Amino acid sequence: MGAAGRDFHDFNVVFRKDRRYEVVAFTAAQIPNITGRRYPAALAGPLYPRGIPIRPEADLATLIGKHHVREVVFAYSDVPYPEIMAASAVANAGGADFRLLGGRATMLESRKPVVSVCAVRTGAGKSQTTRHVAAILRDAGLRVAVVRHPMPYGNLVKQRLQRFATSADLSRQRCTIEEREEYEPHIEAGSVVYAGVDYGDILRSAEREADVVLWDGGNNDLPFYVPDLHIVIADALRVGNELSYYPGEANLRMADIALINKIDSADLDAINTLRANIRRINPTAPIVEAASPIEVDHSELIAGKRVLVVEDGPTVTHGGMRFGAGTVAAMKHGATLVDPKPYTVGTITETFETYPHMGPLLPAMGYGEAQVADLEATIARVPCDAVVIGTPADLTRLLSFDTPTVRVRYRLQEIGTPVLADLIGEWLARRTRQQPRRSASR
Repeated sequence: MGAAGRDFHDFNVVFRKDRRYEVVAFTAAQIPNITGRRYPAALAGPLYPRGIPIRPEADLATLIGKHHVREVVFAYSDVPYPEIMAASAVANAGGADFRLLGGRATMLESRKPVVSVCAVRTGAGKSQTTRHVAAILRDAGLRVAVVRHPMPYGNLVKQRLQRFATSADLSRQRCTIEEREEYEPHIEAGSVVYAGVDYGDILRSAEREADVVLWDGGNNDLPFYVPDLHIVIADALRVGNELSYYPGEANLRMADIALINKIDSADLDAINTLRANIRRINPTAPIVEAASPIEVDHSELIAGKRVLVVEDGPTVTHGGMRFGAGTVAAMKHGATLVDPKPYTVGTITETFETYPHMGPLLPAMGYGEAQVADLEATIARVPCDAVVIGTPADLTRLLSFDTPTVRVRYRLQEIGTPVLADLIGEWLARRTRQQPRRSASR
């Protein structure tokens, strides 16, 4: 059971060469336009000469019965615990076992040190934290290769191993808006980014050009590589999620460093509760506190105006947030938010039906050309004075706008002590004394 990322990785690492198993299907959730395809034979290996079908998760019970399935492996992230147990009930009712794979089975060993940046929920602030960590490592004189959690929504064979060093690479490899949201800021900061489908091949390539592999863990998933230093972000605006989402709690329990983000937007009671929750399940990890200040270019274009806010798609869809950085920026400058819901078309309308919790904003959905066209058409229909682009991707490179646009950027601002630079510096000093690597079991 997956979402075109962790499921492929778990298959590649655990099942691809194991003749004791026959994998009869993947099921897909969270991401549109994934079902109906096949995991191709070129990636599935000699045991699967016809590849493996990818079916909707709604077909799970039918698949269990049709293929006499003995075991269902849950392999995606950012999921509340009740939802996992509901899936377990479907599997058990059909007679199948239900399995969650851990780090010992799925984390690959690297020949180079690995720093991983993960989170307890999507939208907690992992991306700006990863960029901040990359800068610290570069300032220490190290060559850094960023390896991003997978988003293989196109031709899986062509996406087996991807390397992005320039914005032209994003266009050449036909990246979706979600991919651009994650890769583009790294490239602008001077990092090389790897991603794709086969993370064994990806790791070998990253090791050849880097002193340190920096795992950029999307969707609050566990790292695919054994981390030497594991940094985990918790969200002060969603206190309690760190104890109720999979595998966010596992990440936090594993953390060498915990970071509480958005403390400038949360109340003190929430911050104290989050700090206590972290201490209860991980009493040894130092806790860094931080904010995510926003910067708006040409704020005069939105001050007091009617605006459409376009937010980071994963954050406000399956991430569960009702708003993002664009909304905060618009309200800070006294803008009036125009609700796009009456003006949506096609797949954008379907997105609001799937995620009705969202406020007056537009998620930057663009998992394929048709959806990008629907996004552009929706924006054109909304009566507003300006469009606030709150997603990290530069949408002006992909879409045409009839109204002025402003971009919102955000960064990590550490508050108080300890700070990441000192903690990472201490870790680097310990490595020079050749501390032994730890295993994935931690």
